[in-house]
Amino acid sequence: MGSLPDTTELSKRVENTLICYHNIEDNAWRITKKSKDVTVWRKPSEEFNGFLYKAQGLVQEIPGRIIDYIRPGPYRLDWDSLMTSMDIVKTLDKKGCCVMRYTTAGQLWNIIAPREFVDFSYTTDFQDGLLSCGVSVEHEPQQQNVVRGFNHPCGWFCVPTETGPGSVQSLLTGYIQTDLRGMIPQSAVDTAMASTLINFYGDLRRALRA
Repeated sequence: MGSLPDTTELSKRVENTLICYHNIEDNAWRITKKSKDVTVWRKPSEEFNGFLYKAQGLVQEIPGRIIDYIRPGPYRLDWDSLMTSMDIVKTLDKKGCCVMRYTTAGQLWNIIAPREFVDFSYTTDFQDGLLSCGVSVEHEPQQQNVVRGFNHPCGWFCVPTETGPGSVQSLLTGYIQTDLRGMIPQSAVDTAMASTLINFYGDLRRALRA
């Protein structure tokens, strides 16, 4: 593995970047896909020649349990239909930090072939909830016959919402900007990203109910 920047500096930089995304004015986003209970927006990324996607929906559970299912750990591989493998390659001293390697399935009838990612992941408190965020880092060796993608700063904010007596729900808001690399039409990337985010919420909700 290439040497990581200082863990404290890297985690703070990614956290601050995600908070900046979370504060972007609503009129800067354009809706790209909407289901009955999830909305996906996008805007041009300032990190690379692609888009920053925002997804938002309510999930019936407390933030701690939701984030436990999202961040690297024993649950994620069991429910996320896009993820085909995941390994924690380095556990870091700072609480809530690790480096993980994972692969994703092919999409759109394999127009987008399987991808491999190696990400630094960090989870921290945010308001009354949690933020789980990360960014890709350099890592060797690379798997043969799999394209190495790159995640620019990404993350999930999960905060409790006011509900009636006996009801528990949280607002889950994600920001994703993934450079899939390789020769892929931009239209295919846009279709895959929006659909993947909609499906993510469905998969997560089913896992939490189970």
